[in-house]
Amino acid sequence: MASRLLVHTRTTDYRHDSIPDAVAAVRGLAGFEVDHTEDPAALEVPLDGYAAVVFLSTSGEVLTPPGRARLAAYVEAGGGFVGVHAAACTEYGWPYYGELLGARFARHPAYQPGRALVEDRDHPATRHLPAVWDFTDEWYDFLTSPRGSVRVLLSADESSYEGGGMGADHPLAWCHERGAGRVFYTALGHAREAYRDPGFLAHLRGGIAWAAGRWAREDSA
Repeated sequence: MASRLLVHTRTTDYRHDSIPDAVAAVRGLAGFEVDHTEDPAALEVPLDGYAAVVFLSTSGEVLTPPGRARLAAYVEAGGGFVGVHAAACTEYGWPYYGELLGARFARHPAYQPGRALVEDRDHPATRHLPAVWDFTDEWYDFLTSPRGSVRVLLSADESSYEGGGMGADHPLAWCHERGAGRVFYTALGHAREAYRDPGFLAHLRGGIAWAAGRWAREDSA
């Protein structure tokens, strides 16, 4: 089973200062070797040797047309895909990507403390979390809720912070299958501090392991 991740952090729009910390955190996750790139040509070649492709706070248009075709074929054939935070602000001009990720970013309030609610504990990205998880982030709003087409793992309690715009149905992290592949997305991960938070790191590790098809092995570790 492949044990390498391709971590892509190209930005053509807003760039998060936390990207170096995020890449270092993913490199520190047990069980995977990491190839990090910001070169769109890196996704124009066969991706079969990777357990998952991770879009880590990418933004804007980050792929070439051949890269788009290669990524779609990889996931449909059984590859894993992980989107973190600003991955939802990526490839607005490619309809397939919106379907792949599950939802597209609309806006966010100020960075502030709030509460995330665990909706599904039977997943490696959430099973370690308390039912109500106190966290500090940007609490992304999405153009539409992905509920109904994805398995929602975490949602936002908008009563716990100022400026939420989605109301009672506000997914934050989810997963789903796409073709023969697996997709995990978390809206959390804005600040450098997130990548030193044990709860968030376990959330990220569990999501990557699931997308990479290694959750059974992780369960037995």
